[in-house]
Amino acid sequence: MVIKRVDPVSAAKIGGVLYGLLGLVIGACVSVAALVFSSAMAAASDQAGGSMFGMLFGAGAIVIMPIFYGVIGFVMTLISAALYNVASKITGGVEIEAA
Repeated sequence: MVIKRVDPVSAAKIGGVLYGLLGLVIGACVSVAALVFSSAMAAASDQAGGSMFGMLFGAGAIVIMPIFYGVIGFVMTLISAALYNVASKITGGVEIEAA
């Protein structure tokens, strides 16, 4: 079996979803780090404003990062699939062996 063409929009949808999920994981890590950092800063100083900033930054990371990663993943996968189609016309495609 030889893959000679990939539908760029179809591949981009899958790439966008996968990168969006990756952005959710990374956003959760950033959120936890922001929460820990803001708690440490609040404990070190007597100001409550730094703690609130860290919490808002952490919550924003869970919302913004999946959207950002999803959009960038969609665009990059769309470009990659289109370039694959050009390269596969020149080289003949990718050969896959089924077991």
